[in-house]
Amino acid sequence: MKRDSYFQLMGKVCIFPSLKTLKFMHNRRAAREAALKSIYAEEVGGNSTQDVTSNILKEALGDDPDSFRFAEKLLLTTVDHAPEHDRLIQKHINNWEVTRLAIIDKLILRMILSEFLYFDDVPTKVSINEGIELAKKFSTRKSGNFVNGILDAVLTELKSEGKIQKKGRGLIESSASE
Repeated sequence: MKRDSYFQLMGKVCIFPSLKTLKFMHNRRAAREAALKSIYAEEVGGNSTQDVTSNILKEALGDDPDSFRFAEKLLLTTVDHAPEHDRLIQKHINNWEVTRLAIIDKLILRMILSEFLYFDDVPTKVSINEGIELAKKFSTRKSGNFVNGILDAVLTELKSEGKIQKKGRGLIESSASE
């Protein structure tokens, strides 16, 4: 990947992503959106993961094999680990049941928990920010704050248990609220 651009402005080092980095970030966002739509179609519509992979992911991301692979892994990991993710979410919602959450919020939470636990090259801060953006775009106006709060609480728990294993260039060690 091409190096980011660095320069000094008023005594501070400024980092601007290269065009290649921006395209990569945009493609990951499109992949997350396609994965969320696929997870929704599987969960609510009762479609098989094979059907949603063919009909949603390939249509949305067919020209970009890297984004397609990312979205497919995100879809399959999220679906496979839904009960585990629901247990984590349940610990952090007070006086409420996971089954009563807005469906999109629940699916976004599951998807980002998959990134926390099974995508060691994606920084947790990036995952949280992307989850918030998805909630703002596809759910209610208060969903961004709700998703942020739950993800931050779950991340704190997972870190304290040593379950977050991230590696690679540019990873950030702290959560969105730190």
